[in-house]
Amino acid sequence: MSKSRRRARISGGAALLGAAALLASGVPAAQAADETPQGPATEVVPGTGTKTPALVDGIEEAAKDSGSPAAAARGHLAAKKDRYEIADPARDLTAEQTLKQGAGETVRFQQKHRGLPVLGGQYLVRMEKKDGDRVVTGTSGKYFTGLTVGTKARVAEKTAVARAVAATAAGDGRTGSLTKLAPKQAGAEANAKAGKRTAKSGTPLSGSSHGLVVLPQGKGLLTYHVTVTGTDPVSGAPVKQEVYVDAASGFPVLQYSGIQSIADDADFPGTTGSGVKLDGKKVDLDLTHDAASDSYQLRDYRHQWNGSKNALTTWDARGVDANDASGTWPSGITEVASKTKEFGKDATESGAVDAHWAAGQVYDYYKQKHGRDSLDGKGMAINSLVGVTDGGFPFVNAFWDGQKMVYGGGDEETKTLSADLDVVGHEMTHGVVEHTAGLVYVGQSGALNEALADYFGNAIDVTASKTPMSDPKAALIGEDLCRTKAPEDCAFRNLNDGRTTAKDFLGVTIGTDSGGVHLNSTIFSGALWDIREDLGGTLADRIVYKALAEYLTPLDGYTDARNAVVAAAKALGVKGAKLRSVNRAFDAHGITKGWEKAIGADSDKLLGDVNATRVGGRLPNTGAGAGGGWWAASKSDDEGQEAFSVWAGRTDGKGTKKLISPNDGRYHVYPDTDGRTVAWVAYGPTSVEVLSRPLTGGPVKKLWSAGTTVANVHVSGRTVTWQESSPHGQQRVAYLRKGEREPVFVDGGRYDVVTALPTLSGDKLGYAKVYVDKDGQQQVSTEITDVRSGKQTLVPAKGAHLGVATPAINGKYLYWLVDDIADDNRMGLRRADLDGTGLTDVIPEDSATAYFWNVDASDSAVTLTQWKPQRGWSNGNLTKLVQTDLDGKGLKRVSCNRGEQTGHAADTGKRVVWIDGTTGHTDLVTRARPAGTC
Repeated sequence: MSKSRRRARISGGAALLGAAALLASGVPAAQAADETPQGPATEVVPGTGTKTPALVDGIEEAAKDSGSPAAAARGHLAAKKDRYEIADPARDLTAEQTLKQGAGETVRFQQKHRGLPVLGGQYLVRMEKKDGDRVVTGTSGKYFTGLTVGTKARVAEKTAVARAVAATAAGDGRTGSLTKLAPKQAGAEANAKAGKRTAKSGTPLSGSSHGLVVLPQGKGLLTYHVTVTGTDPVSGAPVKQEVYVDAASGFPVLQYSGIQSIADDADFPGTTGSGVKLDGKKVDLDLTHDAASDSYQLRDYRHQWNGSKNALTTWDARGVDANDASGTWPSGITEVASKTKEFGKDATESGAVDAHWAAGQVYDYYKQKHGRDSLDGKGMAINSLVGVTDGGFPFVNAFWDGQKMVYGGGDEETKTLSADLDVVGHEMTHGVVEHTAGLVYVGQSGALNEALADYFGNAIDVTASKTPMSDPKAALIGEDLCRTKAPEDCAFRNLNDGRTTAKDFLGVTIGTDSGGVHLNSTIFSGALWDIREDLGGTLADRIVYKALAEYLTPLDGYTDARNAVVAAAKALGVKGAKLRSVNRAFDAHGITKGWEKAIGADSDKLLGDVNATRVGGRLPNTGAGAGGGWWAASKSDDEGQEAFSVWAGRTDGKGTKKLISPNDGRYHVYPDTDGRTVAWVAYGPTSVEVLSRPLTGGPVKKLWSAGTTVANVHVSGRTVTWQESSPHGQQRVAYLRKGEREPVFVDGGRYDVVTALPTLSGDKLGYAKVYVDKDGQQQVSTEITDVRSGKQTLVPAKGAHLGVATPAINGKYLYWLVDDIADDNRMGLRRADLDGTGLTDVIPEDSATAYFWNVDASDSAVTLTQWKPQRGWSNGNLTKLVQTDLDGKGLKRVSCNRGEQTGHAADTGKRVVWIDGTTGHTDLVTRARPAGTC
């Protein structure tokens, strides 16, 4: 992913380059509320895929008061077993948190299945004390009743960790690029374009297992939860990837980013000073005097001086790279200090004054408005790091990493990211969300996470500044960061942008904005902001906070969240016209029952819900192949319960699809077909195998057992090729001809001579290669091997070659994307004859259209994914399919679908298949000819 596409936005995490691991849709929405015979005010919303209701509201039922809120809540669930279908609350529910506000108590339970935690399985019980007795007023959440999976793993834990690290390093394995690096590094770059920066070694990726976790799909999927941390080998960006590895097959079934972006005063050991914010306003600062250095530090004990002695502290992290500040505590940083109580220009320009003052404002808001003591509700320390960089380049971003706030130093157009209170409020609210609903940071639940961070960030800002809701700038996020532009021109987002599900929801991959967490956030935050405009800040903030703390659970989607907000409003006594305005706001933004079905597309669906799961996002992009009028793709069953199987069908949609692979518990992924044979990869507990089978049927043939990460499988005629990656992402290309026992590894399979990204047509194998030329200079280009004779033809690098991406071969030419121009985000389309001659820039890199990503070629057309450079995330810069003739002429859009179009494969003529996320589902779709101009 290019640098410009991940800069200048409040981030829910640094973009993990090349990790197209999930496709966004979110958890299926709950059904509409049904009235029950329990009384006119009672509302029961049934759950989806479970017998336990998603919401029970409007009840007033006595609970046995045992002295413990958790015991009382469990007692209620046990007594009403016919309603909740929770067999043994004492055994299967662990109390994670009890929130007490006045007479109200909300107990948040974590579901356990045979002692193991269930991802997203949380159920809440709300109670009030009335005349000394507890009364249950409502329940909500997700408790999955259909889980029967066993708890014994077939895969060793160390194998799961190794495969999680390898998957993170290698990305999805279907597409990618090689950048000009030292050979030991180049192989780690399976799927990313380096952009403006030269890659650096950074911290090697490593994994830490959290043990076994059950994913709630079908009867349950037993997985290892592994957190992979370190440095992205291409970009140098910080990596904190949450990976769930199937404990039966060892396949990484789910991935998402773990980085989320944008007392007694008499004993108080501090003092008060002042500083000037970047907007020129002088503000008071709570400080601590350090006797050893005789200086004053930006360490504020006053806000939390309640016995915990935790502080709000601001640290000077200038010169620290963002990846060294993510998930770990960077060495060598110090608290921002001054010899006097008056902090000077240096503290202002670093963003320290803004960060320290703003942290206190955010703390005060949650404490005074909602009775919340710090981000975790228990007085946790609050640390802010200011001035981090992006490998020496400006870091125009900010993030919450689960421990602290980290703010970039900005650039010539954008001030340091701590210089706007709504940005600080946004990042700190991610911490509040983490310690309440814990919304999983991908797809719809991730968009809700971002929406709530935006809402409260703005609410805190307009409250502190006394900005009226009628002010057009009140709804802007980050508008105070502009150095030269008008606020509306540089704000990150606008909560009054009017976006709706019907017009604006965008289904995308995890490699694009963690599955649309920012792209789709203002659909929901816009509805919340409308409510605030209608009801006023005090009441609206109480409603939204109550929904967050007492109703929402980790895997909730838009409709679940609507139900939570409406129920919270009712619980606060909102009714009549005010309650109608709450519902009207959600209606206006299209957050209604069945909204996903209203999104249209101009393509023909071949296979529905490819890579789909019910746990908040999508499984890894397992790709699709096409050729000879047939397609091949991987898919689970409708419940997402089974391991993936390979299916095939005709690309014109006629006939019935065929099951190609065995359903044996392994994950059968990365398939390709030439219209006669299907080849793919099977992930098992101890090995990874390359398999093939004729489309007409017959036995499955094992071609190779690798024991490592395998992807980029292609088949043509008598030959199958694939790419293997080491646990550190280093790559090599292999091929096997029919009738031969052992594969041939290009250049002997040496990882110090990197070969990757194979493409195959007949007897011609093309791939990218990093090599050393006759002058001893490292180069990166492409090479063609005749698999019948073994002859290798190197296509020489042309000029100062920086990178190569996704070669494609069609029997007449070898095409690839090339990056020759430093500090540029474009990639040109280059072509060579199959004898290595005829080197031609079909679409030059300096062309205005050359923002390409991937390429594939048929006998008569070249299809590319193209994006448009735009600030932030929008439909305009999502990857779209475009097509040209073999000479690069007549560039046209393949489809006018508004969502992300990815994973394409050329069939014959102009027909192409691809994975499309437009409708909120990830479907394998096709078109026989380009749509033209959209």
